[in-house]
Amino acid sequence: MDLWRMTAAQASANMAAGLLTCEDYARAFLERVAARDAQVRAFTAIDPAAVLASARERDREPRRGPLHGIPFAVKDVINTRDAPTQHNSPIYEGHRPGEDANCVAVLRASGAVMMGKTDTLEFASGGRRPLTRNPHDLSRTPGGSSSGSAAAVADGMAPLSLGTQTGGSTIRPASFCGIHGMKPTISRISFEGIKHYSLHLDTVGLYGRSVPDLWLLAQAYRILDSAQLSPPAPDALTIGLCETPMWSAATEDAKAALHAAADRFVRAGVRVRPFVMPASFNTLTAEQDALMHEAGRAAFLPEYLAHRDRLHSDFAKKVENRNGYHAAQMRAALDAVAARRVEFESMMSGFDAVMTLSAPGEATPGLASQGEATFNRMFTALGVPCISLPGMTGANGLPIGIQLIERRYEDDRLLQVAAALSPILLPQGESV
Repeated sequence: MDLWRMTAAQASANMAAGLLTCEDYARAFLERVAARDAQVRAFTAIDPAAVLASARERDREPRRGPLHGIPFAVKDVINTRDAPTQHNSPIYEGHRPGEDANCVAVLRASGAVMMGKTDTLEFASGGRRPLTRNPHDLSRTPGGSSSGSAAAVADGMAPLSLGTQTGGSTIRPASFCGIHGMKPTISRISFEGIKHYSLHLDTVGLYGRSVPDLWLLAQAYRILDSAQLSPPAPDALTIGLCETPMWSAATEDAKAALHAAADRFVRAGVRVRPFVMPASFNTLTAEQDALMHEAGRAAFLPEYLAHRDRLHSDFAKKVENRNGYHAAQMRAALDAVAARRVEFESMMSGFDAVMTLSAPGEATPGLASQGEATFNRMFTALGVPCISLPGMTGANGLPIGIQLIERRYEDDRLLQVAAALSPILLPQGESV
């Protein structure tokens, strides 16, 4: 088995048993980067010598925990002390903040090895497109804005990576790239040291090649209640099948994939019941959109004032509030989202999770569009944890993710449920 094919969870177990060194595992990914990244273009900055030096240091140290010696990649809107944080913006070319974001510092303190920075949509919100391509079809997008983070894991160039989500920037790339991705409950992982877009929505995202990989990351961030991943039996689960108010935006093959996944779950003993959102949810995506774009007035104001000539028009439009958002509209949006959070979690009674699409279909052709966050925005607004599971495909044989959703702060339970359902979609095992 090529070492780069080994999931983070598998490698962690092998390292703990003395069967694998941190250096050998890191070297396998660096070799993969050397062989593949000229085509995929996931990374914006990587220092192989520094990665190997860090891995050797981990080999000499006492083991700090399950992530000790495990490499991870970082979306380039997240600060890192020893690599540039450039936001895919001409304003920040070569910028070195000199310290790690909270989410990076936690992983390093847990013994993980930072590999490098991955490409992103400018400021994770608009402007310049990333150069990253979908590893399954280089003519298609990997999704955005966490493009490089998802593609690096999908192509075996990193076992774990960090992204962010304000609309659908973690879950949609996981779907397009056919990997496991998680958007935890909002604010459960600190956003300190990351370029904010919207305080009401911004969330750190997690990528891995299996549910146990996501578990390792969630464990490091202390967002779990259980000591170990112990998936329930499928016949103990009740899952809500939700087409969402955005169902008409899905492609026919994506619709078929969701129902085919539900059929697989039923054959495995899972109880699948309809989960119908009432009319009050029909405007939730528009309310998320208002909260997101209006927040740009503050988020990009420093760049607007200091570097107007180099700031993309997408951000100038937000700062100048050309969409005309007004006070009463924003209060109404916040109140509606708050009401829907309570309503959604009341509706979840009797369900272990809700399932829907992670994206409207397969990866979008070309790189100009990164796809639509049609099936993500409402759940980002609700602040609930979401996981995208791979295993289903569309008309062109490309991945279509199945999204699982739980109530806020039920991240642990969602991971347990995902661990029970993922092997049903990937019968050969957990890794992609």
